[in-house]
Amino acid sequence: MRSKSSTIRTHRAVTTGAALLTGALALTACSGGDSKSGDGGGDGGASASGSTVTLPKLNGASLEVAAVWTGTEQKNFKQVLAEFEKRTGAKVTFVPAQDPIINFLGSKIAGGQPPDVALLPQPGAIRQAVDKKWAKPLGPEAVKELQKNYSQGWQDIGKVDGKQYGVYYKAANKSLIWYNTKAFGNAGAKEPKTWQELLTAAQAVYDSGVTPFSVGGADGWTLTDWFENVYLSQAGPEKYDQLAQHKIKWTDPSVKQALTTLAQVWGKKDYVAGGADGALQTEFPASVTQTFTGGDQPKAAMVYEGDFAQVNIGDTKAKVGTDAKVFPFPAVGSAAPVVSGGDAAVVLKDSKAAQALATWLASPDAATIQAKLGGYLSPNKNVPDSAYPNEVQRKIAKALIASGDDFRFDMSDQAPQAFGGTPGKGEWKDLQDFLKNPKDVAGAQAKLEKDAAAAYGNGG
Repeated sequence: MRSKSSTIRTHRAVTTGAALLTGALALTACSGGDSKSGDGGGDGGASASGSTVTLPKLNGASLEVAAVWTGTEQKNFKQVLAEFEKRTGAKVTFVPAQDPIINFLGSKIAGGQPPDVALLPQPGAIRQAVDKKWAKPLGPEAVKELQKNYSQGWQDIGKVDGKQYGVYYKAANKSLIWYNTKAFGNAGAKEPKTWQELLTAAQAVYDSGVTPFSVGGADGWTLTDWFENVYLSQAGPEKYDQLAQHKIKWTDPSVKQALTTLAQVWGKKDYVAGGADGALQTEFPASVTQTFTGGDQPKAAMVYEGDFAQVNIGDTKAKVGTDAKVFPFPAVGSAAPVVSGGDAAVVLKDSKAAQALATWLASPDAATIQAKLGGYLSPNKNVPDSAYPNEVQRKIAKALIASGDDFRFDMSDQAPQAFGGTPGKGEWKDLQDFLKNPKDVAGAQAKLEKDAAAAYGNGG
């Protein structure tokens, strides 16, 4: 799921303190959402915020939209596209893209068949698309809609050299640990607030006869997310920004400390479902579903990943908020981390229809449709809390919006794609190797630095 030139400035994703999220994820609290929800209807229908998104009539126009989305996520997004078709008269075709999407788009463009709009999952990918002269700046209507509905921080991460290219249609809070409440209950484990408390809860779960953690190591991006949360909390925001831009090397002592901390989970015998070999054969969706199947004897009691894990929990019989609960990633250092990611809509064909679709995706109307379907989080501040289908999702959404511009963006998403966003290469592969041999901290650092230096084109 991930590129950029090394000149892109660091972006901050959600908040570096967890006080807001800890309260937001207290499942017994009320949502307090009193906004009216609604999808609007017809051309230029009223949005949930009371504003109006004006779309042109596009009868006879055809559009292609590419994204690396599958399953329920793709199905739900197609409902958003269907409403756009209804309002404008255009015909929209979803094109399933392969990861890394920049390579996929390169093939399409070389063949003379680029999609009209692509959803890019990294700020670096936007920069790359601009550098290659693929991406087109957003038109005035899309920019106007974006300015009306997004904080300045979320607008800025879609800019390259001061021009607006991306609409962050989808966001992710990637600092959550989901747990099987029955397994936790049987073990007498409590929701931890610190890393040490997490290890204590894991030991209690282990002593009860259940493996503590499920890790989707077959997808290297999940491992980068583990690292980023530990590193942000332990090393702090300034070091995080420096490492994200490769201004410090991966051989830095702060990286050694983070990897050593990670090894307390990854290297602990029988703490990871299937062991390292099993984890490396487990893709992310399976890492979630195996945590919430098997009643009080699942393959693991906890799984780390973002709010989007709810889509996969939905594939089991477990209910979010009762069978499946969540707590913020515990504080490793002085403050708990919250790392965010997202997917931005970028126009590749500068047509009236493509610009209209970007305008639509920047509106609360579009985001509200997908919010109601679950497993989705929008940085659009005019999507009402009540649009989200359960208490957990409402609180995660409220916390995201309340954080405003104080956030850190996923580190690997800021890296050149060769390092931070390619299966079987760079950081993904290096952390997979580290999962297999967590004792070799120095070896992992050396490989990470070698691959980072090559990708960034500098020595640190």
